[in-house]
Parts: sequence; C-alpha cells; structure tokens
Amino acid sequence: MSIFQLNKSEYLSHVIYIIKCLLGVIICYVLYTAIPQYPFYWSLVSVALATSIDSTNNQAYDRIKANALGCGVGICLYPLQLPELAIICIGIIITIFLGIGFKISSTIRSALAGLIIVTLQVEQTKHWYIALERVVCVVAGCVVALFITLAFNWLKPEKWFVKKGK
Repeated sequence: MSIFQLNKSEYLSHVIYIIKCLLGVIICYVLYTAIPQYPFYWSLVSVALATSIDSTNNQAYDRIKANALGCGVGICLYPLQLPELAIICIGIIITIFLGIGFKISSTIRSALAGLIIVTLQVEQTKHWYIALERVVCVVAGCVVALFITLAFNWLKPEKWFVKKGK
C-alpha cells in the first residue's frame, strides 16, 4: 500500500491546484520584475497563501479578508514606537481575536502572514510608506489568487479532463 495512492478526482484536483499556484506565482513574479522599486516579492508569498486547493469561492474570499485583516492590523500598529517583537506579538493577539470575531478563524494563518509582512522591519529607518507598499503588494497577491480562483471556477477544467477520459 502506497502513501501516494489517490483516486482520479483527488489527483486531478491536486494537479489543478499546482497549476493555479504556478500561474499565481508567475503573475506576481512578473509584477516583481516589472516594477522593481516596489516589494512585490511579498505578493509571491500572498498568492501562495491565498490560493486554495478547493474550488469554492468562499475560501478564496475568506483568505483575502484574512490577509486584509492582517495588513490592517499591521498598518495600525506599524507607527507605534515599541520593539518590533512587541508589535508583532500584540498584532498576533489582535488579529486572532478579530479573525475569530469576523468568523474567518479557518484562515487566520493567512491573516498572521499579512500582519508579519507589514510589521516586520528590515530597513534601518522606519517609514510609513514601506508598510503601505507592503500592504499593496500583499493585496495584489490576494487579488491575483482571487482572479485565478474565479477563472478556474468559471472554466471548470476538471470537467474537461473527465469528459476526455470517458
């Protein structure tokens, strides 16, 4: 008995997930290389987190809400003159409570990633526009993931393969 035994529909859904992830990463990488003055490498992380293996739009919307929540908390905490670790820890607490309150607890990990992307301070000087650029890049990755999800749900590629296989 092999660990990797999958039925045809499971295999197909995983192949489609791989294609969706690759398309999202390629689109965000094009943004990253085309507009090098902005940190679109964060959109690569965001698209990977926001792309879902299931084919429901609800999960995609929830992950985008979660990323927006994390970015929102991060942008609100960014100006505080506290140690970076304190800001991240406070942000984690707030994000988890808000995620539970907004009933998106299944996607809190995406929210926490958005929070950390925005609040992590790598630069020597702290400028507000750096956090804002990161928010835009995270949202760009989410939008790319959403469009890919919507396109795949509209095109329904899994039905193409099933029809051809019959």
